[in-house]
Parts: sequence; structure tokens; C-alpha cells
Amino acid sequence: MQLDKTSYYDLSIFNREEEYSLFHRLDFTTTAGGREHLRYLFSNPLQNIQEITNRQAAIQFLLENEGNWPVSISNGTIVVVENYMEAQIEPIGHADGVALYIQAAIKKTLYAPDFGFIKFSFAQLINLLKGYRELINGFNTDKTPKTLKILLDRAQQLLSRKDFYEILKSDETGKLNFIEILRFDNLIRSQHRKAVNELVVIYQQLDAFYSMAKAVKSYKLTFPQFIETEHPLIIADQLYHIILSNPVAYDVRLDAISHFMFLTGANMAGKTTYIKAVGVATFLAHIGMGVPAQKMQLSFFDGIFSNIQVQDNIFKGESYFFSEVLRIKNTIIQINNGKKWLVLIDEMFKGTNIEDARNCSLAVIRGLLQSSNCLFILSTHLYEIAEDLSGEKRIQFKYFESTVIDDDLHFTYQLKDGIAKEKIGYLILKREKVLDLLKEIK
Repeated sequence: MQLDKTSYYDLSIFNREEEYSLFHRLDFTTTAGGREHLRYLFSNPLQNIQEITNRQAAIQFLLENEGNWPVSISNGTIVVVENYMEAQIEPIGHADGVALYIQAAIKKTLYAPDFGFIKFSFAQLINLLKGYRELINGFNTDKTPKTLKILLDRAQQLLSRKDFYEILKSDETGKLNFIEILRFDNLIRSQHRKAVNELVVIYQQLDAFYSMAKAVKSYKLTFPQFIETEHPLIIADQLYHIILSNPVAYDVRLDAISHFMFLTGANMAGKTTYIKAVGVATFLAHIGMGVPAQKMQLSFFDGIFSNIQVQDNIFKGESYFFSEVLRIKNTIIQINNGKKWLVLIDEMFKGTNIEDARNCSLAVIRGLLQSSNCLFILSTHLYEIAEDLSGEKRIQFKYFESTVIDDDLHFTYQLKDGIAKEKIGYLILKREKVLDLLKEIK
């Protein structure tokens, strides 16, 4: 699956204000490198159902065995070990017996700050090695999914080095005095630097996958089922937007028979949130994560393309309407490749007059209806064009209900069949005292 930069920001997967992003909400990593790898996973959705199934299995396996996750490795462990491997402190030379003792004593006494750094860093290296031993014992089995097995097998191969074994054995038996620390320090930084750095990278990757598992558990997400179909399909029960604190859940069905949803309703009634909820769930499914729904079935999509937060470009002298036209143009070019796309369009052609917007919208919708390889959700404030499209059998008309009681606006956030009729702009002006303020202008 692919998304362009605009679609990533339209769906708030990444956001300029990080705390409002989906990525931030689902980030349970404990290391800085793990967070960067998680960002990489979010930036690179998977490319086929088999890859998705493999990652789902990996996340499920981590959930089933989460009690085996080591507590001895922290972000501090990783940072210290990384700095340790980059240190320019000269190690003691290769020696044995009395010569080794003399060199170690000199290092400890005359170069106390250097020895202090080595001793502290070495303790964190031991934590890393201990943690890996726990990881391998707890997760590397014959039943380990391939996605994790590759990483854990490589880690086990690296950990099997004789010097690593002797370090752990010396620590367990209490023989790790200053002489042994400096002797092992020499070996680590002269012979095993690359191996330790690779162990750090592998742990950061595992941290990213474990973060995905923790997010699935924390938000009670459900793994979706992917179905091989000729035409695209999304069927979801009680799907909701994961970023909201108190979301409303909806059933969704888009298929070959009814592949275009025409969505109406008052401003603030829930249209944009609904569109984003479907987009976000589809995205999460394609990175192998669970989705915010009781149940979800879908086909593999080659991409998501959105038209939600179109902006003008004053530096290029482009108006809002022209930016809308360019985005629609790019949408048509992008999806006209015979592949499966989910297309999300929110309030099309707001940047021109009503009559012009009506004509443009009808032309675009009728053109998009010819596609058999895409699913569309489109919201609009132009309720009138629904009459011109009433004969289109592949369009499902849905609206968000709102009511006016004693000049007060109420949103039920219920999605119903049909077309909204409410025109509440004037009421909102009145409710927000704008009309009263206008009367006071002198």
C-alpha cells in the first residue's frame, strides 16, 4: 500500500503537532531507536497480504508471550552502550598475569575518569547481554513467526560468541573485578564492536514490534481479516476513530455493488471524523496492526488517496479552488492504473460558487463512478446534487443526523440512510452571538 505525504497528514497519521498524531498515540516504544524504527514501519505500509499476515502473527506472538519480555534493557541501556562503542578511550593492551594486573591498576588509578566510564558502561553492556538471553529463551522457539525469528536467530548467533558467554559467567559468579572488566573491555571494543552495535539495532527493531503489540492490547484492537477479491471491499462492525476520547462506532460496508458513499450532514455532525476513521483503520490494517472495530474484513488496497485538508498556495499564486482542482486531477491520475484504491474526499469544491461547485462535483462524481477498482467516500455540503445522482445504483446515500430544538443545535452523531436537509449555518451564527455583535458595530 502507498500513501502520499498529503494523505498521511490528512489522516493525522503524522501531524505537525506531534501529540495529535496517530503515531504518537500508538507509540509505546521504550528506546529512541525503537521509536525511529516504528516511524519507519508507519511510513512503509506492507505490500501484500502475506506480509501483513506475517506481521499480524508476530504481534500476536509477542502478546501471547509478553511476560517473557526482559526488563533489564532500557533506553538508558541502549544509549550508554552506543556511547560506549563510540568512545575514544584507549583500552589496556593484551596481557596476562602480573602484566595484566599492573596495566589494570595503572588504568584504574591514573586514569580514574576513564575507568569510571568503562565500568559504568560495562554494567549496561551486561544488562544488554542478559536481556538478550531472556529474549532468546522466552521468544525464540520453533513456533516463533518468521518476522521475529529472523531477528532472534541473528541475535542468538551473535550472543553465542565465547567472550559474551564468559562475561555473563564472570558476572554471575562474582568474578568481574576491575581487572576482568578492563580485560573484557579490550576484547569488546577491539573485536566485538560491530556485533554489539548490531545487537543494539536488532533490539530497537524488536522494541518497535513490541510497541505495536502493546498498542493493540492497550486499545483493545482487533486484527482484521484480509480477503482475496477481484473488486475492493471493506466490511466493518462498530468501527470508530482511535484518536477520539469518546468515539461513536459505526458499521461500514463498501463493495462492488455499492462502492461509492455519498455523505451529507451539517458541519460538526461527524462527516470528516467518519471519513478519517475508515482511512485510519484501513491504514492500520496494512501495517499489520489491529484496528478499532469489533470486526473488519477488507481486500488488500494498493493505496489510500485523500482530499481532506486542501490548502491554497500563495507563493505559487494558486487559489484554494485551483488547489482543489489539482488535487482531484492528481487523484484521477493516481487511481487510473487498474489497482485497488480507497479514495476519501471531504467537502469537494468549497473554493467556488454554489452553481460552479455543483457542476464540477457532478462531473467528477460521474467520472469516478466508472471505476470498478476503487472505493469512494465523499462528503459534501451540496445536498442538491443528490437528486441528480439518485439513479446511480452504486451510490449509497448516508447522512449524519442533527436536530434543532428551541433554536439550539443538537448532534446525535447517528449515521442514517438518506440525505441531510438541515441548513444550520445561520443558526450557528445566531448561537455564537455573531448576529448580536454585528448589531453593535458603530
